[in-house]
Amino acid sequence: VQLQASGGGLVQAGGSLRLSCAASRRTFAVGWFRQAPGKEREFVATISWSGDRILYADPVKGRFTIARDSAKNTMYLQMNSLKPEDTAVYYCAGGDYSRSSDYKKYAYWGQGTLVTVSS
Repeated sequence: VQLQASGGGLVQAGGSLRLSCAASRRTFAVGWFRQAPGKEREFVATISWSGDRILYADPVKGRFTIARDSAKNTMYLQMNSLKPEDTAVYYCAGGDYSRSSDYKKYAYWGQGTLVTVSS
C-alpha cells in the first residue's frame, strides 16, 4: 500500500489547514500521526474506512476532524484553531486495526508533510 500525504504549509496561530492522504488501496483503518523536532511520534487521529470508528488524541479534540472519501481512497485531516504546538511533520498511515493509537499497529506509512504554525 502506498500513501501520499499533502497539504502541509505555514499558517498563523488560529488558522486552518487541510491535509490529504491518497492511498493506493484501502486498509481497514487509516490514521494521522505527527512528530515534532526532538520529540517522539505522536498519535493524532484515526478512522476506519467504513467511517464508523473514529478516535482523536486529547490535544486535538474539538479542533481537528478526520474524514475519508471511500470512492477516492483518500483520507483528510481538517485542522482548525491551530496552535504553535501543532507544528510537526504529519504522517498518514494505514493498518488493519481499528481505533488504534499505537503506531506499531500501522503497517503502511506515507512520506510526511510539514505543518508549521507561527505565533
